[in-house]
Amino acid sequence: MSLKTRLQDDTKAAMRSKDKRRLGVIRLIMAAIKQREVDERIELDDTQILAVLDKMAKQRRESIAQFRQADRDDLVDQEQFELDLISDYLPTALSAEEISRLIDQAIHACGAESMRDMGKVMAQLKPQLQGRADMSAVSAQIKQRLTG
Repeated sequence: MSLKTRLQDDTKAAMRSKDKRRLGVIRLIMAAIKQREVDERIELDDTQILAVLDKMAKQRRESIAQFRQADRDDLVDQEQFELDLISDYLPTALSAEEISRLIDQAIHACGAESMRDMGKVMAQLKPQLQGRADMSAVSAQIKQRLTG
């Protein structure tokens, strides 16, 4: 079952169960997907939908951090609910050891030796890690290994 079909089925299920909060978040996801389809005039496949979901999850994580600093627990709760629901559609996250191993493999495969090679390493890792790891944290780990 494709992600888009799963989202559509979950929309119908939320409508039937009258779960307005869940329905609102799923509609938000569908709107983001539809917006990208309209902007680019294409039909998104699962990989592209994962990129949209990953971006939405990153936005929620950043918002949660900012709302915590401002002591806005009501907004933190809403953003956390949205993040949890978005995460349900993302593949299972990789462990720190798995991410570290993949980084080592990519650095070795590219023959990366300095920061100039970071783009090559990221290009190789992105398809493997999309939606399964925080890419900014991965980027920081790669920088550390290439400079250290």
